[in-house]
Amino acid sequence: MKLPLLISVPHAGLTVPPEVKSYCALTRQQVIEDGDQGAAQIYDLKSEVAALVTTDIARAIVDVNRAEDDRRPDGVVKTHTCWNVPVYREFPPQEVIEVLLRRYYRPYHSRLTEASRQNLLLGIDCHTMAAEGPPVGPGAGLGRPPLCLSSAAGTCPGDWIESLASCLERAFDRPVSVNDPFPGGFIIRAHTHELPWVQLELTRAPFLTPADKRVRVLTAIREWTVDAHA
Repeated sequence: MKLPLLISVPHAGLTVPPEVKSYCALTRQQVIEDGDQGAAQIYDLKSEVAALVTTDIARAIVDVNRAEDDRRPDGVVKTHTCWNVPVYREFPPQEVIEVLLRRYYRPYHSRLTEASRQNLLLGIDCHTMAAEGPPVGPGAGLGRPPLCLSSAAGTCPGDWIESLASCLERAFDRPVSVNDPFPGGFIIRAHTHELPWVQLELTRAPFLTPADKRVRVLTAIREWTVDAHA
C-alpha cells in the first residue's frame, strides 16, 4: 500500500523552455547549479507515495516556490540565480512572462490542489540545499545543517514536525534543524488550507550517494507514517 503522502519536488527541473531560450544567458552548468541537484533521484518516490508532483522546468526560469506576484530578483521569474549570475541577456517582455506563468507555474499549483483532494495525511515539499548558503538566500556564506524541516510557524502540527525530525535523525544519523535556516517557502504556505505541509531540505554535501539518501528519506517517512497512524 502506498504511503498517504503528497510529495512536491519543485526545483529538480533543468529545462529552459522555448519561450525564453533566445533571452536566456545561462549555461547548462549554471542552470544545474541554481536548481536542487540530486533532488530528482533522492525524491523519486512515485511508486511509494499516493501522489508526487514535479516539473522539468528549471528553477532559474520559473520558480513555482514563489508567489505569482513576487517580482524580486529571486522571485517567480528571476533576474539572477541564487549565485547572483544574470539569467537573461535581455529580460523577457511581460507577455512572455505571462505565458511562462500560464504554461508552467499555475499548472503546478493546480496539480498540488488536485492531488490534495485524496485522503492524504501530509504534504512534503522536497528540496536539496547547498552545504553553504549561496549569495542570494538565507545565511549567505554560512554552513548549513545536514537536514532542515520547516513549517512556516503553523503549516502542520508541532508534534508532527518534531516526530518527523526524529525519524529523519534516526535514518540519517545526523541532526535535523527545524525552521532554520529555512522558515518554509511559498508552497507549504499557499497549500496548507488543503493539507498539512512541511518543507524538507537535505544538504547536497556528498556524505551519501543520491540513491542512499533516497533510501533513508523513504525509511524516515515510512516510520513517521506508521507512528502517525498508531
